[in-house]
Amino acid sequence: MVFRMIEGVMTKNLRVIPDERGWLMEILRCDEDLYENFGQVYLTTAYPEVVKAWHLHIKHRDNFTCINGMVKVALYDVRKNSPTYGELNEFFIGEKNPLLISVPPHVYHGFKAIGSDTTFCVNVPTNPYNYSEPDEFHLPPDTDEIPYNWILDGKKHG
Repeated sequence: MVFRMIEGVMTKNLRVIPDERGWLMEILRCDEDLYENFGQVYLTTAYPEVVKAWHLHIKHRDNFTCINGMVKVALYDVRKNSPTYGELNEFFIGEKNPLLISVPPHVYHGFKAIGSDTTFCVNVPTNPYNYSEPDEFHLPPDTDEIPYNWILDGKKHG
């Protein structure tokens, strides 16, 4: 199967730097190509098997990673003028695969906590959350508008 990255989506492998005191992992730096602007930093969690999807933004880019546990991330391009219109991308990120995903505006995205632990995800969007006019548009996880199933195909046992 050939993987085609959605236009404008960028990823960065995150390097864990351990020593006898613990470890450090840089997530996003202002001197790298991936960086666009700083809006805010926030942490979101999900309990095992919880799906937080679908949402998209019109004005900002999300830059997120999972720092505890593992999540399955799905992206769907709804930009009609995009060369990857209608494409889906799926990533498995977290402790076993430290990866930053940068999602451009007009791309639906969400994640599902996989494994038996609560997941912790850090997001650095390019704009702060606007409480009076949120730049966030939602669809339910099981919408017919996105051809994706959050359930593991062929799963017989938990």
